[in-house]
Amino acid sequence: MPPVSPPLTVAGDYPGIMSATILIVDDDPVQRRLLGHAVERLGHAVLTASSGREALDRLAAPEGEAVSLMILDLVMPEVDGMGVLARLRAEERSLPVIVQTAHGGIDTVVGAMRAGAADFVVKPVSVDRLQVSIENALKVGALEGELQRLKRSAAGTLTFSDIITRSPAMERVIALGRRAAASQIPILIEGESGVGKELVARAIQGTSERNARPLVTVNCGAVPATLVESILFGHEKGAFTGAAEKHAGKFREADGGTLFLDEVGELPPDVQVKLLRALQDGEIDPVGARRPVRIDFRLISATNRNLIDLVKAGSFREDLYYRLNVFPIRVPPLRERREDIAELVRHFAARFAAEEGKAFIRGVSGEALDLLQRYDWPGNVRQLENAVFRAVVLADEAWLGPAEFPQIALQVESGAPPLVTGPAPALAAGPVALDGGRASAEDDAFAFDAGGDIRPLADIEARVIRLALARYQGRIALVARKLGIGRSTLYRKLKELGLEADVTDDIAAA
Repeated sequence: MPPVSPPLTVAGDYPGIMSATILIVDDDPVQRRLLGHAVERLGHAVLTASSGREALDRLAAPEGEAVSLMILDLVMPEVDGMGVLARLRAEERSLPVIVQTAHGGIDTVVGAMRAGAADFVVKPVSVDRLQVSIENALKVGALEGELQRLKRSAAGTLTFSDIITRSPAMERVIALGRRAAASQIPILIEGESGVGKELVARAIQGTSERNARPLVTVNCGAVPATLVESILFGHEKGAFTGAAEKHAGKFREADGGTLFLDEVGELPPDVQVKLLRALQDGEIDPVGARRPVRIDFRLISATNRNLIDLVKAGSFREDLYYRLNVFPIRVPPLRERREDIAELVRHFAARFAAEEGKAFIRGVSGEALDLLQRYDWPGNVRQLENAVFRAVVLADEAWLGPAEFPQIALQVESGAPPLVTGPAPALAAGPVALDGGRASAEDDAFAFDAGGDIRPLADIEARVIRLALARYQGRIALVARKLGIGRSTLYRKLKELGLEADVTDDIAAA
C-alpha cells in the first residue's frame, strides 16, 4: 500500500469538505476568533456563540442538529460552562464537549469531567493539542452515537435523525417517512436488498404515536411456506400435528404496535387472503380457532421485487396489492446516492475499529474513497458495511487504503461489472477521517508548502498533470481534453517534466 500523508498538520491551511461542525462557545471575541481559525485549519466547519445561553439556543435550532462537537469555555456570565453541561445532561444529548479555561485547577477538571465533558484544555491551547483532543472526542462521540442508535433501535424509538445520509434522494425518503408516521396509513417500502428498508420502517415506528408499543418484524422470504400461516396468525393447541401448545402469532404480538412484513411478495396465496382480511376488517383467524380475533396494528410492508409484475404473473393478489400500496416509499440504491458513501464509510470504520480493538485507525485514504465511489455496490449499504468490516480486520496502518479493499479494487481495475455506469459523481476524493472531518492528503494539499505558503504556479501545474495522468491511465487525448489544453501543449509540458513514457496516444478516448 502506498504511504499516506498525515491527515492534517499545523503548517498550513488545507482545502476540503469540512464535514464536522464544531460549536465554539467563549465570551471573549479574540479567543473565539483564534480558536475558530485553528479549528478551520484542522478541516472542520465552525459555529460560534458568545455565551452559554446563545450556545443552547443554537443547539436547539435546526442548525444545531449538524453540530458534532462543542468547545466550551467554563467561565462566562449568566449561563457558564457548567450550566451548559448540566442542560445537555438533562436533555440526554450525547454531544461530545471539550471544556477550556484559563484556570486549570484539579477541582475544576474533575468537576467538568463529572459533568460530562469529554476532554479538558487550558488556555492558550496549542493547535497540536487541540487536534488530538478533537480527534479523540469526535471518535468517542461517534461510538456513543452508535451505541445510542442501537439502544433506540432495540427499544423501538429510532427516529429519522438516526439515519446517516447527506443525499437529497434520501432526504425525500425521510420527508415521506415523517408524513407517513403521522398517520395510520399502510406503507409499502420498495427498494433493492441492502438499501435499509427495515431502518426506514423502524424510524417510522419510532416517530409515530405507537413508538411505545412493539415493532414486530417478519421476513416472509425466510419462513417455510408450511409454517408461515401459523407464525403470522397463530394457532390453537392441537390445531395440527405437532401443535402441542397454543401460539399467539406475530399479529397478536404486534397488537397496539406495528407489524413489519419484509419481502411481502413471498407470501403464499392462501396467506395473502388472510392478510387481506386482517387489513380490511382488523381481524385474524388463528389456525384451529373457533372465532376470529380482533387486533389493532399498523402494517408496514417491504419488498425488493416489483409487485405489479407479480400481480401480472398471477402470484400476488391484485386486491391485496392495492391495500398494501396505499403509501409507497422507494428507498434508492446506494449507486443513486453516492453522497452517502463517505459518511457511511466513516461511521462503519469507527464502529468496527472499536469492536476489533484497532484504535490506531484514523480513517480512509483518498485513494480508497475514490475506489469505493467508483464501484456500483449491487449489495448496497449492507455490502459496503461488510467491505469496511473486512478492511478494518486487514488494516495494519492508520489509514485504510485500496489494499484493504482487494475485492472492490479487483473489479474496478479490471473493468468488470458492476461499476459505475453513468458519469462519475462530482464528489471530493480526499481522505475521510473517523473524527468527522476530511483530512487533506498529499495530493489534495498541493496548493500549500510546509510553511503554509502558496506553492509556485509551475509546481501546482506539474502536480495537476501528474494527477490527471494517473486518473486517466496516461491516455494523452483524454488527459488533454480534461485539462482543457491541446495535445501539442500537453506533449511539450510532459517533455519538460520527463513524463513522456507514462502516456499513450489514445485518440479514440477524446
